[in-house]
Amino acid sequence: MGSGGREHALAWKLASSPDLDELHAAPGNPGIATLGTCHPVRAEDGDGLLALCREAAIDLVVVGPEAPLVVGLADTLRRNGVAVFGPTRSAARIEGSKSFAKEVLEASGVPTARRLSTPEPPCVVKADGLAAGKGVFVCHTRDEVDAGLRSAAALGGDVLVEELLEGEEVSLFAITDGTRAVALAPSQDFKRVGDGDTGPNTGGMGSYSPVPGVGEPDVEELLDSVHRPVLAELARRDAPFTGLLYAGLMLTDEGPRVLEFNCRFGDPETQSVLPRLNGDLLPLLWGAAVGGLEAEAGVRDGAAVTVVLAGGEYPARSDTGTLIEGIEDAEATGALVFHAGTARQDGRLVTNGGRVLAVTATGDDVGAARATAYEAVDRISFAGMRFRRDIGLAAAEQHVRS
Repeated sequence: MGSGGREHALAWKLASSPDLDELHAAPGNPGIATLGTCHPVRAEDGDGLLALCREAAIDLVVVGPEAPLVVGLADTLRRNGVAVFGPTRSAARIEGSKSFAKEVLEASGVPTARRLSTPEPPCVVKADGLAAGKGVFVCHTRDEVDAGLRSAAALGGDVLVEELLEGEEVSLFAITDGTRAVALAPSQDFKRVGDGDTGPNTGGMGSYSPVPGVGEPDVEELLDSVHRPVLAELARRDAPFTGLLYAGLMLTDEGPRVLEFNCRFGDPETQSVLPRLNGDLLPLLWGAAVGGLEAEAGVRDGAAVTVVLAGGEYPARSDTGTLIEGIEDAEATGALVFHAGTARQDGRLVTNGGRVLAVTATGDDVGAARATAYEAVDRISFAGMRFRRDIGLAAAEQHVRS
């Protein structure tokens, strides 16, 4: 369920499963349509999705975006006998309300940024509810604080102010049946629109995996210190979490601190994480959905880098109807091109969103993956296309120095 680059990546990985008989998407996109059958049903349309599940005899629903989960779509489907990969409405509050997430973190003893009673710089201003990745404002000056407070308030709901943490950011996904948690490869995303982390926050302009200094023992330690205590606390609150628990972490000098939780796969991190998954994704999602998660999540050696291609005025506004060229040439490099905001118009592929495409390449290391990703990017064109040139650059340079 969904129509973005994350959903295309999920569909691409699921399509390779020997256990898969049919793949359906609602509403899907032109990229997903090459892998399965797309249906004109919105991800928020619970009744329409339930009817589709019955008509197509769907065994498992995988929910991509957060908004349907936060309003309780998984509850509706489960009540009607459909297995769902995704949390209930009560558990999805971990993303739907930053204040609730803060309460859970504090109750479970998981380190996180301190709340500030007075919004003084430096600080971080956050809208409490969903904002498609654009509700967080990092403020270094008084003017930025004032602007952040105005922008967060304009999104509606409460506003949260936290201390500004310094360090390396890491995204860590854990697939869970509510008790057992299995981690996928750690990744890092790039939220700001411009090179050098300049400009406004976006839904994400790129990602890469692995993250230097975060090895397998570190991942297991993070599961023990972050994900598992939170799962236990949610269960204690009669809101057991099943699905994908995504921790956004800052690796500070004092140790890891949780920046936020999400209740679904991240975008664009999924586009870098899934190509590094060694094995079948479908048994993992099925085990989480029905209970008794048993499969392991192996990680391939090497690296993956994802570069997002966005419209010229993103994130202020989306781009629609602009002709896209060069995807086949890009794929000829060996890169994967995931559709994020595209449509078919009179037989031509055109833009249909803010983030339009996500180009992912793998390689022996981040530098090699970057080289292929940007070679592929340079073969794609549409009027106004913008992207960052520094995705994974610091990690690649660190690898060279080491």
